[in-house]
Amino acid sequence: LPFGQMSFWGATVITNLLSPFPSLIEWVCGGHYVYNPTLKRFFLFHFQFPFLLCGFRILHLFYVHFLSSNNPLRNSTNNKIPFFPFIFLKDFFGFILILCLYLLQTHFGISSFSHPDNALEVCGLLTPLHIVP
Repeated sequence: LPFGQMSFWGATVITNLLSPFPSLIEWVCGGHYVYNPTLKRFFLFHFQFPFLLCGFRILHLFYVHFLSSNNPLRNSTNNKIPFFPFIFLKDFFGFILILCLYLLQTHFGISSFSHPDNALEVCGLLTPLHIVP
């Protein structure tokens, strides 16, 4: 994660949402304000959260598609589409498409979408001029 001026102030705003619970701020930030331990914890969260979501998605696919969902109306039909290969190939195509877009972004460095103030070194005493409280 880039940790520039805009990232610092974004992290400060997000952690200040926890201000009704001061002990929670100390637990999330590793202190009373945003600094290096906070950055490490946010990086760890941003790294592990996609794997957690992927695990829930795999569990969802297993329980809904393999074990089948229940039918509250008790209507029985024989026109079921099997999960493999039809639905699996459709999901796999979507995965490959997202993977190609991800690789395109990572290898060709489409970082022009980031704010120019994020390239500045972090200074807790200087707020960017366009941020109005």
